[in-house]
Formats: sequence, C-alpha cells, structure tokens
Amino acid sequence: MALKEHLIELRNRLFKCAIALVVGAVIGWILYDRLFTDVAQPLMEISKQRGVVASLNFDGVSTSFDLKIQSAFFLGAIFSSPVWIYQLWAFITPGLTSKERRYTLSYMFSAIPLFLAGIWTGWLILPNIVVALTSFTPVGGSNIIHATDYLTFVMQLMLFMGIAFLVPVVLVAVNMAGIIAGRTMLKAWRITILAVTVVSAMAAPGSDAFSMFFLGAPLLVLYFGAIGLCILNDKRRARKTSKRVAETEATADTATPFQELGTDLEQL
Repeated sequence: MALKEHLIELRNRLFKCAIALVVGAVIGWILYDRLFTDVAQPLMEISKQRGVVASLNFDGVSTSFDLKIQSAFFLGAIFSSPVWIYQLWAFITPGLTSKERRYTLSYMFSAIPLFLAGIWTGWLILPNIVVALTSFTPVGGSNIIHATDYLTFVMQLMLFMGIAFLVPVVLVAVNMAGIIAGRTMLKAWRITILAVTVVSAMAAPGSDAFSMFFLGAPLLVLYFGAIGLCILNDKRRARKTSKRVAETEATADTATPFQELGTDLEQL
C-alpha cells in the first residue's frame, strides 16, 4: 500500500476507535453515580466503624463535573478495550507473516480477558486497600480526601491490576521473540512470591491466611504457568535447532555429485 492509503486506513481505524470510546464513555456517564457511590462506600464504613471523619472533598466549583467527565472516559476506555485493541491488531497485521499473525492473534485473545479480569479484581479489592491504608490515621485525625486524588488512586489501582494480569502474556511474548529464556525468568521466583504475598496481604478481604491465599494464588498460577510455557517453548526451540544442525552436518559430509558439478560448470 502507498503511504496515502496507509494514512487513510489509519484514519478509519482511529475513527472506529473514537466511536467505540464515545459509546463507552456514554455508558460510563450513565453508570457514574452508581459506581461513585460504591467507590465512596469504604469511606462511609470507616466513618461508622472507627468514629472518625472520612469523606470526599470537592474543592472546586467544576470539580464534580470534571471528575464525571474523566471517569466516564476512563470507563469508556475499559468498555471499548476489545474494539480498539482489535483495531490496532487489524492495522498492523497486513505487514506480518501468517505465522506472526497467528501469534499476535492468540496474544490479543488472551490479553483482553486477562486485562478485564485484572480490572475486575482491582474493583473487588478496592475497599480492603482503602481500609488498610487509612488504618494508619492516628486517633483524633480525619480522612478528608480530595475527590480528584481519590478517584485517581482508584483508576491507578485498577490499571495496575489489569497490567499485572497481562504480565504472563508479556513473558510469553518476550520468550517467543527469543529475548529471555524461561529458566532466566524462573530465577526471580523468590522476588515474585514476596511481591505477590505483600500485595495479597494488603488487599485480602479478611485478616485470615485463607483470604490472602485465594487472592495471591491466581497471580502466582498465571506467573508460573507462563514460565512453564516459556520453558516448553525453549525446549522445542532447542530440539528444532539441534535437528537443523544435525541435518546441516549430515549434508556437509556428503560430496556433491559430479553431474551437478558439471551442470554448474556449464552454466558458468
């Protein structure tokens, strides 16, 4: 395709992404009041249980409107993620080989549900994170939080969990590209278990060990499952390389027939 045709296709893809984003933002605008009530609920529970002042502060005339706009587009980006991820894949796929298309398509189909599952997990653990972090407020203090800062924290938490669930896909993709071996990733298992344990301890819905286990287990299963796939891919690549080397050595030990040499000499 000529450069102009590429730009036209890019414009069409971006237009479809924009439509999906706007539709998602409209849905987010409709759901905002209900979701905001659920997001602010942990602070209400803190006020009742601890007897302290815990509330959200809108410190400007247009703050509530600005937050609703930002939240609506954030939710729209989440709701429309299957559309714009597919449009990105559809734009780059003409320049890929058939094998690369299969790989990228499998990554896309696995990345979308994992990302949405991470977002949903972040939503589920949000109340426990808020309770855990505000528990350090000393007696006599209050938690009057700027609504902008609070919603930014909520968005960052859900994005963090969404990206955390994408780590297995990234590990497999990096390994398929031959950048990092599976056993190299496995060497960092101690740091991984420590990080997952700390996050799970903070986000667990209960103070018992079982709650922490049920939250951390899926993350560890995804991580070590990805490493297992990487190790299997390394073994497959090693067998393929060994077979190619053996075939090359076998061919090198066989003399070229005289008839073929004669034909080559005549051509020269």
